[in-house]
Amino acid sequence: MLKIYNSLTQNIEPFETIKPKRVSMYVCGPTVYGDIHLGNARPVIFFDVLKRYLSYIGYDVLFVSNITDVDDKIIDKAKEEGVLEKEITDRYFKRFVEMTHAVGSSLPDMMPKATEYVSQMIVYIQDLIDQGYAYARPSGVYFRVGKVSDYGILSKQNVDELSQGVRINLEDDKEDPRDFSLWKTTDEGLRYTSPWGEGRPGWHTECAVMNHEIFGGEIDIHGGGTDLKFPHHENEIAQTCAHDHHHIARYWMHVGRLDVNDTKMSKSLGNITWVKDLIQAYDALAFRFLMVGHHYRMPINYSDDLMQQFSKEYDKIKRSLKKAFLTVSLNKAFTVEIDEEHRDTFLGWMNDDLNIPNVITLIYDLLKAMNKEKDVFRLAVLYQTTKTIMDILGIMPRFELTDDTINLYKAWEQARTDKDFVRADQLRVKLSERGWM
Repeated sequence: MLKIYNSLTQNIEPFETIKPKRVSMYVCGPTVYGDIHLGNARPVIFFDVLKRYLSYIGYDVLFVSNITDVDDKIIDKAKEEGVLEKEITDRYFKRFVEMTHAVGSSLPDMMPKATEYVSQMIVYIQDLIDQGYAYARPSGVYFRVGKVSDYGILSKQNVDELSQGVRINLEDDKEDPRDFSLWKTTDEGLRYTSPWGEGRPGWHTECAVMNHEIFGGEIDIHGGGTDLKFPHHENEIAQTCAHDHHHIARYWMHVGRLDVNDTKMSKSLGNITWVKDLIQAYDALAFRFLMVGHHYRMPINYSDDLMQQFSKEYDKIKRSLKKAFLTVSLNKAFTVEIDEEHRDTFLGWMNDDLNIPNVITLIYDLLKAMNKEKDVFRLAVLYQTTKTIMDILGIMPRFELTDDTINLYKAWEQARTDKDFVRADQLRVKLSERGWM
């Protein structure tokens, strides 16, 4: 049975869905005002793997990931370039989709945009005001943190201590410095008409409302990066507890942070690597291999040396797979059968809170067995087993055989049969150059 770590309870728990064999999953997506960096890509990759695995073991998964397309950062970017906000959001949404595909991930089933739900957000905020959980001020509408008895349940922070880290501006007209914004009143940038004046919704409210509108109730999994745990996810929970009387999701899953050379990635430090640049230098699936090669809850300390290490390892994996693929193809030994013992080992590791690093060790064991296997039909089973596992992880390379490669391989085999070892070595070098040896 699948067990996962629940950030809400801080325990590894059996995964039991609200509806039998159906999974509702929401993951916080990007704010589309710039390209995505390596840290942004980690949740994109992990939650894609999670969906693939859940589907493989028989669940019908509805995977939703939002797009924040109204935000102060977007407005600032539009002002900087002298264009409308929509030009910025359309541009970077398109690039996000391109990079999602580039790192081997499929798009979520739904990618709702915040601007498509503003009218529902206004109704939702008014409901919170009517229930006494929110209040209007000239600067906007704020949520009364003090009215939620278990505020801090996700991040395990003491609500009475939170004010110590809250920056208080002199112009703030909030009842409590801890109260967060549901609606910002403004006459600048993209804005909408509301009962509290022109403005735009708060980020935390956007996700809470889209969850409410799309799923209509509690969901199975809510996910994102660990940096979202507080305040974003905490504030989503607070609103949902007030509005719908549940914690949004049964299971909260958070992906560990990606640092660079032991330092947090940030623009101010100039240590950001963009995905679009990395995949010009390396195989994008080698980068994905690096991402899944670390347990999803653990931080990754990224460096050029680490990327080179995983790139070399991935090249070795591809060569072993290509050699097996060639042999199986030429002997027409393809099969859908997989090795049950290895499959059971794979399921065991994945069911243990998605222990993919141990699955990678299993893949190496399978590759070693393939390299030694002489029986072509047994080789086909091992290859299909490995391919099945790597497809779920999204790291299976795609191979295409040309007539030229086939003829080259047959000539190599004939030279070996004829004991023409000089020619065989020459042909082997050519095959090796093409990655087939």
